[in-house]
Amino acid sequence: QVQLVESGGGLVQPGGSLRLSCELSPRRFNLDTVAWFRQAPGNERQMVAAMRSGGPIEYADSVKGRFAMSRDKYRSTASLQMNSLKPEDTAVYYCKTVLYGRDVWGQGTRVTVSS
Repeated sequence: QVQLVESGGGLVQPGGSLRLSCELSPRRFNLDTVAWFRQAPGNERQMVAAMRSGGPIEYADSVKGRFAMSRDKYRSTASLQMNSLKPEDTAVYYCKTVLYGRDVWGQGTRVTVSS
């Protein structure tokens, strides 16, 4: 069964950092088009970072200069390095890929930025 699983969320103080991971299994499948979304309570789910087949990475204006997306050489894991975190970054973060033309979503990992 194809699965996309996020991990790495947790509680962090403002100004701190977290690194989220998104793992696709089985390993024979590849993360080509992959994106990170987040959804805060009461808000719509919004894209924060996205890349297509190793191409340019697009970031939401709210995270530019603070977040960095990457992918391992086997294209099985995508990461989102989040620095200088702000309380407004608090949300459930989701990873999404496209497999055979269909969206595949992870279950989400919760990030809370609070002092």
